[in-house]
Amino acid sequence: MTRKIRLGAFLPGGGQHIAAWRHPDQPADGATSFEFHKELAQTAERGLFDAYFLADGLAIAFGGGIEGGNAKVAGFEPVTLFSALAPLTENLGFIATASTTYEEPYNLARKFASLDLISNGRAGWNVVTTATESAAHNFNLDAQHPHAFRYRRAAEHVEVVKKLWESFEDDAFLRDKESGRFFDPEKVHYTDHKGEHFKVRGPLNVSRSPQGHPVIVQAGQSEDGRGLAATTAEVIFTAHQHLATAQEFYRDIKSRARAAGRDPAHILVMPGVAPFIGRTLEEAQAKYDRLTSLIIEEDGIALLNGLTGGTLDLSGYDLDGPLPPAPPTEGMKSRQALIRQIADENNFTIRQLYQWIATARGHFTIVGTPETIVDTLQDWFENEAADGFNILPPWLPTGLDDFVELIVPELQRRGLYRTEYEASTLRGNLGLPYPTNSWTVSRQPAQAAE
Repeated sequence: MTRKIRLGAFLPGGGQHIAAWRHPDQPADGATSFEFHKELAQTAERGLFDAYFLADGLAIAFGGGIEGGNAKVAGFEPVTLFSALAPLTENLGFIATASTTYEEPYNLARKFASLDLISNGRAGWNVVTTATESAAHNFNLDAQHPHAFRYRRAAEHVEVVKKLWESFEDDAFLRDKESGRFFDPEKVHYTDHKGEHFKVRGPLNVSRSPQGHPVIVQAGQSEDGRGLAATTAEVIFTAHQHLATAQEFYRDIKSRARAAGRDPAHILVMPGVAPFIGRTLEEAQAKYDRLTSLIIEEDGIALLNGLTGGTLDLSGYDLDGPLPPAPPTEGMKSRQALIRQIADENNFTIRQLYQWIATARGHFTIVGTPETIVDTLQDWFENEAADGFNILPPWLPTGLDDFVELIVPELQRRGLYRTEYEASTLRGNLGLPYPTNSWTVSRQPAQAAE
């Protein structure tokens, strides 16, 4: 099959931009409206997206504050939401975020395996380590765990979850009413994991789905994040401002995967892109300017406070002056560095910086026509920077509608994007291999010897 661009749709009901909810096209209650999320899912499927993706936090608001008035203050737990949306769609995948720091492997493996069955093999797990002090305060901690600790725990967590997802072999369930044999006990396996962070006996009490197990997604860009992604992830969401840095990340991940004994083609790198789309450049710029004008100053400051590590109180600085230095924290180290890079490269003031990152928090924002935007996507796709993109429409539903109606046809015209779904499962549409159960593999040599 000819290589095609893969697309995720990152669609929080309140919109991506921190002022999206104030736009007249955006439902003010979109973040907690199931009917609105249903509309978004069906539009994404009409646009032949691979998956509907949702991030998730374990504390109120981005950065932990409640000072601002943006719609990110409250929303749905994504696995619950996706379980309701799955029966209303046929091919669209659902990638939900869940934390290795604050969830136990058994519970996480169980709920994602359930979503995978409910959706007939269209679930994905976005692996995160959760990096905010405010989340730590909701889970019996006075401060978040150090960065390195979170990633060691995450590596073991993913290992345990994958073991649990192999508890039942594909043909373990006989369901033979005549003999009374519901399952083959030889094809049910204990996990028996004992490690630094977890002790889990298993087996998991959920069977495998048509895609074997959920697709594993990861988004870290730090050294620890890259190591985890290269050894465990099947899809990687990443944030870059330039083709060159995207290429460095892409080539590094593929190289690390190859060194770990994995096929680099089975790891899809998908940078985030937030497009403002207009039939003319002037129309696209007007859309950007309109949203920018709706930003509440306190929201912009709160956003920057969170993204720079939470150690600065920017409300005490001249907003038309430069971003002051801030020491790195144990939070999202790669994102802190990216925000600093954006400020320095563009010589942004504090106000200009929060206006620029208000849309996508460091992901690549493009303002242009369908032709110029697709030019950029094609350049990245064809030059070792991306296997696809995670699309962040700035406000909804208009930003998603614009993409489906204007960008998708241009991608298809150039032969870069599907004209129909190739499969009924998420990994099938992504072109990822079916994960053979290791217990089945170990049994095969013995059977061949017989």
